[in-house]
Amino acid sequence: MQSLEAELAEARALDVAALADAVETIGFECTRCGACCKSEADDPHTATVFPDEVRRLQAAAGEAVDEDADGAGDHGAATATDRDWRDVARPMPYGLTDGPDGPEGETFEWALGTDACGDCVFYEEDADGVGACGVHADRPLICETYPFSVALGGTSQPMGEAVDAEGMVRAHECEGPGRDIDRADAESLAAALKERAVRELEEAIGVRDAYEPREVGAGDAVVHDSEGAKDADGRPLGPPAERD
Repeated sequence: MQSLEAELAEARALDVAALADAVETIGFECTRCGACCKSEADDPHTATVFPDEVRRLQAAAGEAVDEDADGAGDHGAATATDRDWRDVARPMPYGLTDGPDGPEGETFEWALGTDACGDCVFYEEDADGVGACGVHADRPLICETYPFSVALGGTSQPMGEAVDAEGMVRAHECEGPGRDIDRADAESLAAALKERAVRELEEAIGVRDAYEPREVGAGDAVVHDSEGAKDADGRPLGPPAERD
């Protein structure tokens, strides 16, 4: 098995034109069905989001509230800085258990926030069932590149096994693959795929290097990301020795 550093070097060397060729061969068009944004059966939507992406989404979500409010209701005073970390992201559920006051334990990285139905908190659907992202311009790389991934061991493979593949590119379950895509869109998607592969490996190395084991008390959830340990609200935690 290659080291994460070796895989990062491989990701940085990916040829965007070759990735675009693969995307073009597989084909893709978003049908706006919303399946990638909604919960599946009893499983809430789970999409990895990097810490800097959380902060960008905090700002984007706050700005959206400002633009939509126009002084109406309780939302009229909201600003970008009013959007809490928990409005955007939650601890990645893997490794956590359900305690009396919510998830508790240790986990790695963040997942996009979900609503009461388990759908992405930013997912919107009109009366005809056509889906849209409320922060589309600021969406995370995992969303920008869905349903594609690059076949590197340290990168994520969304929504289960691949249903199609071409070279290093994998397509996962979705209505979109198999449809025509123009070259410019394929190249844009390929560039985002490379960026995501690099970022995921950089994040994995950062998590590994920043990780310090902790004793987690009842009712606590600790998230280890590339910036260090944080509580469920995204607040950095001090060194383990400084915590009771």
